[in-house]
Amino acid sequence: MSAKNVPEEALNGSLRDYRTPGGTDLLGRTAGFYQWQNLRRTHGVWPYARSTATAPGARCDARTDAGQAFSGINFASQDYLSLSSHPAIKLAAFEAIDTYGVHSAGSAALLGNTANSLELERDLSDFLGGRDIVLYPTGWMAGFGAVQGFVRASDYVVLDVLAHSCLQEGARAATQNIHHHGHLNLEGLVRKLERIRGHDKENGILVVTESLFSMHSDTPDIGALHAICDRYNATLLVDCAHDLGSIGDDGLGHLGLQQMFDAADIIVGSFSKTFASNGGFIAVKDRAMAEYLRYYSATHTFSNALSPVQAAIVRKALEIVRSEEGRTLRRRLMDNILHLRARMQAAGLEVLGDPSPIVPVRVGTEALGRFASRELAARGGIANLVEYPAVPQGGARFRFQVMAAHTRQDVDEVVDILAQAIKTADLQYRQSYESA
Repeated sequence: MSAKNVPEEALNGSLRDYRTPGGTDLLGRTAGFYQWQNLRRTHGVWPYARSTATAPGARCDARTDAGQAFSGINFASQDYLSLSSHPAIKLAAFEAIDTYGVHSAGSAALLGNTANSLELERDLSDFLGGRDIVLYPTGWMAGFGAVQGFVRASDYVVLDVLAHSCLQEGARAATQNIHHHGHLNLEGLVRKLERIRGHDKENGILVVTESLFSMHSDTPDIGALHAICDRYNATLLVDCAHDLGSIGDDGLGHLGLQQMFDAADIIVGSFSKTFASNGGFIAVKDRAMAEYLRYYSATHTFSNALSPVQAAIVRKALEIVRSEEGRTLRRRLMDNILHLRARMQAAGLEVLGDPSPIVPVRVGTEALGRFASRELAARGGIANLVEYPAVPQGGARFRFQVMAAHTRQDVDEVVDILAQAIKTADLQYRQSYESA
């Protein structure tokens, strides 16, 4: 498809433009977004809501949300240790179905737990140094519930500006006293806490961060955060969604690498990146905190519990993560990460952040990113484009998600494909604006 055939409206604008539509017609006012989205879809520059037609392996078949088939080298799936098709994982799922069926059939506050979920709580507790565990049906629910479950209207939440959506939304549900500080900006955090404690020494403050930020692939100084929280009598929450299980010799992520596992008062985790299943958890330091969450964290109390199949899958994945096989998979994963980053840089591409299963590659303007995404898929590369407002305006990037199952050939081929895609996209971008 020629660049000249792509209208300017499909190259401009963002999701933020349609977030707060006006007018009395609550449902009809959604049409503006659909028209813009469908224009992008029609011209092949809508890269979202794609689906896999095969297992999410290192290479896979997929479809656009318009039903067009494509295939290629897959750097768009969250399966860091490549456990989703592991024979032992699939066997654990089959056995759980045979014993328990496929549904939890109730909230965990009622009769929704199974022996599998209770055993998973014990296994996770052992992995996380004896903490008490509360399970959630999704990682998003765990993040939301960790904030909403503890914070009340008179309390305060201070978040890194790039904290996950679930943490942001949990804060909005809990209190109006929400403050943001610049990304990884400890001085900014101190200023916020000084201001709060300057007029309120009675109420709680929850400081929220992540151990690995997924759009930038960077990590905070957790020890420094802990010291600041102690100084201002604040509680520290660390979301470990992207590095727990996949980074470090023991799989404990950056909390383990920084030897700061005890520094986090609340640990939030997701099973969907490394543990081959939907689901998530909150880990706290005593049973009183865990029991409180079970009845005052809405996404736990009022949702069906993690299914017995999910719990069995995560238990088996955790067993692998903690084994010598898991260590081997993490080493293989890190080899792939380092090779991908080195090859990207050698090709003249801008790689962001530090080595992790997420390798962000900056493209530039949203329009250029849309052309590049179309070209990447057409040439047999699969990676997710991220654009404003998920990242700063003009900072569109591909988020390559690396798996242990990738080979050096996969990495070398996808870098060549990306370099060609961006070169072609740059020409298309220039042509589109010259003809506008």
